[in-house]
Amino acid sequence: MFTIDQIKQAHSKVKSGADFPAYVQEIKTLGVRFYEHYVSDGHIEYKGENNFSLSADAWWAPAQIASEGSVDALKHVLKIHQQGQTDYMTFCKQSAEAGVNVWVVDLVNMTCIYYDKAGNEMVVEAIPLP
Repeated sequence: MFTIDQIKQAHSKVKSGADFPAYVQEIKTLGVRFYEHYVSDGHIEYKGENNFSLSADAWWAPAQIASEGSVDALKHVLKIHQQGQTDYMTFCKQSAEAGVNVWVVDLVNMTCIYYDKAGNEMVVEAIPLP
């Protein structure tokens, strides 16, 4: 089973969205099957096999999530982050401004799905191999 320290060590290598595919592969080898990242405070719920679950504490003070999601704004935020133009904290802030409440990273199906406050799917992305 994986630990929060192992995940933090893998995440420390992420400088921008360009590093995300390698991060996903690394935590997948640890046994993470999916995780839910809550943008409002940055806490993350990690899930593994046999109902194994770990929670990472909030990373920042509660942030305001836009009441109405904007798919176009989110696509722009994703594009510039994946090109390496923003760091992780900027991406999280801009995601909140675009209305993202949570994103779910599925390491089995290699997808990342962004949801608004109402639980509506905003964007589904395939996670590329590094």
